[in-house]
Amino acid sequence: MAPGADHYGPVGGKPDVAKIFSGDKLAGYAFVNADWVNSTGYSGQPIEILEGLSADGKITGARLMKHHEPIVLIGIPPARIEHFIHGYIGRSVLATSQSASSSRPPVDIVSGATVTVTVIAESMVRAAEKVAEAEKMPGAPTSRKVVTRELDAAHVAPADWSSLVKEGAVERLSLSVGNVTAAFKRAGNQQGADHPESDDPAASFIDLYIAPVSVPAIGKRLLGEQGFAALQKSLAPKQQAVLIAANGIYSFKGSGYVRGGIFDRFEILQGDSSIRFRDLNHSRLSDVHVAGAPVFQDVDLFTVPTSATLDPTQPWRLQLLAQRAYGARDKAFLTFRLNYQLPEAYLKSLPPPSLSTRITTALFGSAAGQAAEPPVWFTLWQAKTAQVGVMLAAIALLTLIFFFQDWLVRRPVLYDRVRLGFLAFTLVWIGWLTQAQLSVVNVFAFLGALRTNFRWDYFLMAPLIFILWFAAAASLLFWNRGAYCGWLCPFGALQELVNRLARRLKVPQLKISFGLHQRLTALKYIVFLVLFGISLSDLGLAERMSEVEPFKTAIILRFAREWPFVLYAGAMVAASIVVERAFCRYLCPLGAALAIPSRLRMFDWLRRYRECGNPCQRCGNECPVQAIHPEGHINPNECIQCLHCQMLYHHDQKCPVMIQRRLKRERRAASSQSVDLPPKTKISAQRVDTTSPP
Repeated sequence: MAPGADHYGPVGGKPDVAKIFSGDKLAGYAFVNADWVNSTGYSGQPIEILEGLSADGKITGARLMKHHEPIVLIGIPPARIEHFIHGYIGRSVLATSQSASSSRPPVDIVSGATVTVTVIAESMVRAAEKVAEAEKMPGAPTSRKVVTRELDAAHVAPADWSSLVKEGAVERLSLSVGNVTAAFKRAGNQQGADHPESDDPAASFIDLYIAPVSVPAIGKRLLGEQGFAALQKSLAPKQQAVLIAANGIYSFKGSGYVRGGIFDRFEILQGDSSIRFRDLNHSRLSDVHVAGAPVFQDVDLFTVPTSATLDPTQPWRLQLLAQRAYGARDKAFLTFRLNYQLPEAYLKSLPPPSLSTRITTALFGSAAGQAAEPPVWFTLWQAKTAQVGVMLAAIALLTLIFFFQDWLVRRPVLYDRVRLGFLAFTLVWIGWLTQAQLSVVNVFAFLGALRTNFRWDYFLMAPLIFILWFAAAASLLFWNRGAYCGWLCPFGALQELVNRLARRLKVPQLKISFGLHQRLTALKYIVFLVLFGISLSDLGLAERMSEVEPFKTAIILRFAREWPFVLYAGAMVAASIVVERAFCRYLCPLGAALAIPSRLRMFDWLRRYRECGNPCQRCGNECPVQAIHPEGHINPNECIQCLHCQMLYHHDQKCPVMIQRRLKRERRAASSQSVDLPPKTKISAQRVDTTSPP
């Protein structure tokens, strides 16, 4: 945990911390992040990381000890999480050393594990800061003090640019290409150092300025009187705005920014909270109005979202993400910080708080009426607003399909195209792109939380997973597990699409007798109960054994994994070539978990005739998962709500009942269309129709 150290001292203190020694010299401290701060992740269990902290406040080692994160267990290789954690080594957590390189790497670098790395990022740094504070390291962060000052509305700012910069009302971050290259070298990132933006190290990488223009004295100078008045009208009470202006090769806004997206190259940090900006919070300005201001490539106004809080009287900082491409898709990342503290001249002391305010602060830790910082899950939902909208729209469409299923299935061609399109969307967007594949691991996490310390915010930290679980739970009351298994499960969609292709290529299908099929369906319940029993005593072992689900390999990692896992997942997909949804039918523990409460459904939407099963067996023979018994009834535990039987129910060319009804209609129509002959023709016919000879 510390270079050159040779032994640990005794573990002591509250919370626990162990001193690390090199001979007789103190080399640092070892501690577990979960002992010092809340590191609870999506699973409801803490993510435990052993950290080492040097005597001068640098993280010297970090090791992932224990976690139960389902999103990681079903989607992210542990090596990537370890690599992320090791990115902290060598970074300082002391306030005096945070002016340049950030101690918190961007949490979105590990794609698909935002929740976990967010918790890791926050808990590691905050735990190290608390240890530094407890050990009284010089420059260590201290607990947040009670606000005793407010903005001085009577203060008048200097009328020229250079004076504003000199007094600190406007702060500057100036980096040359050489500065950034040197920073990559210090961070041990040679790929980043070897790919500069320019061959001239003296070239300006970025020359960036920031200022809180919602502070009246500063805003009136930089925006002009009219511009500041317009800004004031657009801001909610206590809402803040920041002006950012820059020149240089590197854009702080990012070339990949799109409408509806997030500015991902910078964020504002204050205390433990992070503020990111979307296009709705952004306005582009033509220039800075104060005298002597440079001509900037970019002058932009960012309003702090109403869901976040920025206190202009307290220190805050802008964190800039610098990135360099060194391959077709690879990038090196580094962060720089620009600290901001409003000059004293812009502040004035608050009057002493009243007795009631002091009592409220003592009881609840904050002044009455003070806005609370948004929770982590809320920030994550904001960051995935577009994805949440698409997911909700897909579920709304599926709900309409079920409620108006009779109208749809009466049109077989349209029904088939709608189902095929929805399955493709489920596989590609829900599965491969957003990686929102549910797993039995999620079930164990939920049940474990019920037995321990259940909190909704643990599960809200994964927006798409939460929406899918909510939809699956709600659909159990109206239909059965089929709403998820038959329409929203990416691996189920993969199996069905593969089988469709096989049938199109005339691949023979394996016929399984109904008696054998019934016995094989019991396997998935056995698998689920075994995993559930193990989870009660050893959740970690149950999570590892949940690899019986090929979801991680086939959907989350897209088969980019060690060959035994790829071979197993490939075998499950290959089985669906000759037996449609073979894994869903016989092995899926998640399907078993959802099937158990299927009997609780309040409605039965699937129609049947008295003749179904006796004598007609057409629906049973064509059911893709053999959920229809020979006697005609549908087993809700196995039904995937594909609606194929309902299409047959209304089909007057396939269903015997409908065929008979169609034939009767045709006979009635034919008899009602008989032609009446003219009168002369009738007389002539009567004359011909005689037994007398002519």
